[in-house]
Amino acid sequence: MPGSGKSTAGRLLSRRLNLPFVDSDHAIEARIGCTIREFFEREGEQRFRDVEQETLADLTAGDAGVIATGGGSVLREANRNALRQAGVVVYLRATPEELWRRLARDTQRPLLQVADPHARLRQLFAERDPLYRETAHFVIHTGRPSVPAMVDMIQMQLELAGLVSGPGGPAGTAA
Repeated sequence: MPGSGKSTAGRLLSRRLNLPFVDSDHAIEARIGCTIREFFEREGEQRFRDVEQETLADLTAGDAGVIATGGGSVLREANRNALRQAGVVVYLRATPEELWRRLARDTQRPLLQVADPHARLRQLFAERDPLYRETAHFVIHTGRPSVPAMVDMIQMQLELAGLVSGPGGPAGTAA
């Protein structure tokens, strides 16, 4: 979901695992030459989802790394399949109320530029939570832990699954 901490946690996890980090929204903006918000306004959501799918296909075909995806990337089955097949998917799950506390003043997220953004978050959560769960190998409830604590939980899950070695050891092939 937007505001769940994907980019912040992804950056820290990538440093810990000594893997490259990519924020798919930044990769999309580099591809389209403007902000996602501007593209949404000019081209619409459907065209944005097309570009998002192309970008995710490119990113998941690359070398091992940590990818923070946009909140709506799970809306297309092709994206869900590409993500699951490319590596380990971690769903950072936060309730709509937690997300609202984080995003109440955010003016950059196109889908939240509506009369009642809190209601919109609840609607997005209801639509997307089942898709996130379907796609994820692991679900981490974000609640109120600090980012380092959240990344500790992710790293522990990866270690328990044998996907990365313990602290200080080399990273495995999946991330």
